[in-house]
Amino acid sequence: MTLSQKWNKGKWLFAMFIPCLLYYVLFKYLPIFGIVVAFKDYSLYKGIWASDWVGLKYFRMFFNSSDFWLLLRNTFLLGFYNLAFGFAAPIALALLLNEMRLRAFKRFVQTVSYLPHFISNVVAASMVIIFLSPTGGVFNRMLTSFGFDSINFMIEPGWFRPIYVLSEIWQHVGWESIIFLAALTAIDPSLYEAAGIDGASRWRKIVHVTLPGISSTMIVLLILKIGSMMEIGFEKVFLLANPATYANADILSTYVYRAGLVNGNFSYGSAIDLLTAAVSFIFLLNANYMSRKFTGNSLW
Repeated sequence: MTLSQKWNKGKWLFAMFIPCLLYYVLFKYLPIFGIVVAFKDYSLYKGIWASDWVGLKYFRMFFNSSDFWLLLRNTFLLGFYNLAFGFAAPIALALLLNEMRLRAFKRFVQTVSYLPHFISNVVAASMVIIFLSPTGGVFNRMLTSFGFDSINFMIEPGWFRPIYVLSEIWQHVGWESIIFLAALTAIDPSLYEAAGIDGASRWRKIVHVTLPGISSTMIVLLILKIGSMMEIGFEKVFLLANPATYANADILSTYVYRAGLVNGNFSYGSAIDLLTAAVSFIFLLNANYMSRKFTGNSLW
């Protein structure tokens, strides 16, 4: 089949694909050329190409900065906790929903768990701050009702990571469970019947039939999660953090915002952002290699 024949056969499919293609070209591929700013002493007046080359100056500046290890530690720990707890939560929810027999209750739980995903980070962060308020927050009211003192969660550095991770789970657990629910539908029902004949309990069926049946999906999503572990979303951290919690809350993306946009040092901010992307790419390669070596499943 010639190229013209393929085009005539699927022209409407290609037309539907064009907006998606334009999105990735305009917002994902063209901005890649902007990484050259990290190697230049960028000036708004001179422009990108007329600005002077400085090589690795801003990378060395960041490595020698007193904030380097603090930012690296905070970013890694926040990403690791989000991976450790946030990855298992949608799997557990999908398994629980799969075991429900009351369809009406199952749909209700799915709807309630999906809704927070469509709430903007601004609204979600505002809700968290209101719920954790030391004066009228729901959680502090519960504490005082049991005779405990109220806690100002939002200015305690030790509470920032649990608050962030739990808010991420609450906001995205329902939406992310859709993929696992779809994977569960591909498991052959005869496997459950055979396990039941052998006397397997519902827990045994989950362990020996359900989890192996969705293991490939779990591995692929785990690799992607590891690859994005260092690229924590800027918005929610910026909205929940304050100077009192910077010891645990200040991460690479918030530092890039202050250094690059607030202070106007665009080259310095670009260098840090490029370094973050490079570390994430290394994590992705290693996770893919380890998965292919030990499980036989990988992205490529």
